[in-house]
Amino acid sequence: MKRNLFIGILLLLIASCSKENDPVINYPAGFDPSGSKGLFLLNEGNFNRGNGSVSFFSYDSLTLFNNVFSVINSRPLGDTPNSINISNDKVFIIVNNSGKIEILDTTDLVSVATIRNLVSPRNISFVNSSKAYITSLYSDSITIIDTKSLEIKGFINIKHSTESILTISSKSFAANWAGGNKIFIIDNAADVVIDSIEVGMEPESIVCDRNKMLWILCNGGWAREKNAELCCYNTQTGNIERRLIFQTLDDSPSCLQVDGSGETLFYLNKGVWRINILDTELPDEAFIPESGHLFYRMSVNPANGEIFVTDAVNYQDKGYLLRYDSDGELISEYQADVNPGAMFYK
Repeated sequence: MKRNLFIGILLLLIASCSKENDPVINYPAGFDPSGSKGLFLLNEGNFNRGNGSVSFFSYDSLTLFNNVFSVINSRPLGDTPNSINISNDKVFIIVNNSGKIEILDTTDLVSVATIRNLVSPRNISFVNSSKAYITSLYSDSITIIDTKSLEIKGFINIKHSTESILTISSKSFAANWAGGNKIFIIDNAADVVIDSIEVGMEPESIVCDRNKMLWILCNGGWAREKNAELCCYNTQTGNIERRLIFQTLDDSPSCLQVDGSGETLFYLNKGVWRINILDTELPDEAFIPESGHLFYRMSVNPANGEIFVTDAVNYQDKGYLLRYDSDGELISEYQADVNPGAMFYK
């Protein structure tokens, strides 16, 4: 009893500090999913080993809780969770190599359904309160999901693989990533492709700024055959307004993000880089240097501008979640699980 009291007091003292001392809890004891505000983190694990997992960073206790899904649901999450999103009080986790979507109740993170038999699912975009689109790396189709019945309702024949996807009003924009150079425009009411946009080689990630401009980060291809590009597409006129070209073939940017104001873009390229949406040239200096880390994924908190970056270490061992303030100063770091990747705020 005395030992438990001591541990509780110690955790309170840690949480009260302005700079945390790497608090990590592997068992989610004391974690209240219904009330906690924070960040979901997907750990991809090792490919084909089925050791993907979910962590949760809680702003309430300034603690990273690891293995949340497996402890709460008494089973492993699966092989290579790739993306996560929330709709209708449900958490949707896309588990790429397992070919499934795990759907959790946001109040207790208990699994309420599993949609299986998907072909290499990658990302999800909620079209409205009852429909979502799921992209695929190895299928020529986008899967249509009913988010209320939690069932597959159909497919959209893209004739290409798809990666990032973003919905703006009545249209969705899906990137043909692997070997492609197009963004496909989908009519959400009819569930059909109505047009496409030619961009740079392998469009990797998409965001929308405050002016409804679509920003598309193209990494130039895995074999580095083309220079990477950052393209700005005007959703009102249907024109590409700007194409910002990266200087060398060695540049391999990824993980485009936009802040809560919709005014500043961030991306990874052996460091964290940022650019204002009005800038006409790419920055020449990293906002946050990599400094011995191996930056893998990034997310910007829309509420307070904090920047979370994952460090994959060596892609084999447990990685880290790094938390920076809006000025790029490191606040704290936490050991997560193997290959910490996609994030989503709650």
